Formats: sequence, structure tokens, C-alpha cells
Amino acid sequence: MKKMISLLVRNRPGVLSHVAGLVTRRGYNVESIAAGPTENPARTRITLVVSGDEREMEQVTRQLRKLIDCIEVRDLKYSEAVTGEVALVTVAVEPEKRLEIMSLANTFGARIADLDENSLTLQVVGSSHMVDMVITGLAPYHIKAMARTGLVALPIDSRENRESLL
Repeated sequence: MKKMISLLVRNRPGVLSHVAGLVTRRGYNVESIAAGPTENPARTRITLVVSGDEREMEQVTRQLRKLIDCIEVRDLKYSEAVTGEVALVTVAVEPEKRLEIMSLANTFGARIADLDENSLTLQVVGSSHMVDMVITGLAPYHIKAMARTGLVALPIDSRENRESLL
């Protein structure tokens, strides 16, 4: 079972380390962790994806809520969140295959970030599933290097607003 957790924390040195340390010390498997500033410079949003059994997942949330610098800890269901990920993928490319790769990139809305005579670097932005599909499509072309951000997520505002009106 995978669980996506959104944390709003104080933007202070060491907070991400405390969050990661808490999770890893207890032996939970971290699938991804992404952190970045919010609209308020004093706050950071951390999106954490962990896996394990249901009991372990509840324990993760309870432990995170105990951290001093955590302002909000929220379990997010994929159906109730807007999610995204960024991947940079460098592919070895022969000139005669370049159009094939560019066509694949175009199909998924990827952008060419760098190009030379022997390689092509794509920037892919979208859901984790979409990023996975692009990487699978590029696999036959020899992926030389890849970097992924991990999942970032926010609750869907329109759903919350609708429910508060009911």
C-alpha cells in the first residue's frame, strides 16, 4: 500500500532532515520525498510518498504530527489531489532516430531541453504515470541519464469548496 502525505512545515534549516530521519529510523519505505517553498516564505510544503501495510501508514502520520516544526500533516488520496512530477531524461540518439524521439516527446507534451549530435535531453512534466510512460517509450533508445523530482501534490480546492457548500 502506498500513502501520499502532504506536510506544511516551518521553513527552517534541518526540518526536511528531521522528517526524513523520522520516517527512515522507523523503517518505513520512502517512495519519494519532495520539498519546496510555498506562497508564504516562512513555510515549506513537503510531499512524502511512503509504502507499507495499513497499520504502518497510520503510524507514519501520527509520528509526523508530533514533530515540532510540522504545522499541518494531511493524508492525500490521489483522487483528491492535483499531482505532478518533473523528469529530465537524456537519450543517446543517432541522427536518423531523432525525429522518432521528437515525435514521442511531442505526443506526451515533453520539451526538448538540450540537443547535440549524439544526445537529446527531454523535460517531462506531468503525473507520475505519464512520466513512467515516457520513460518506457524512451527505453529502446538507450537512456544515458535521468533525474526525477518525486511527486508533489496539493488538495483539489474545487472538491473542498464543493463539500463545504453542502
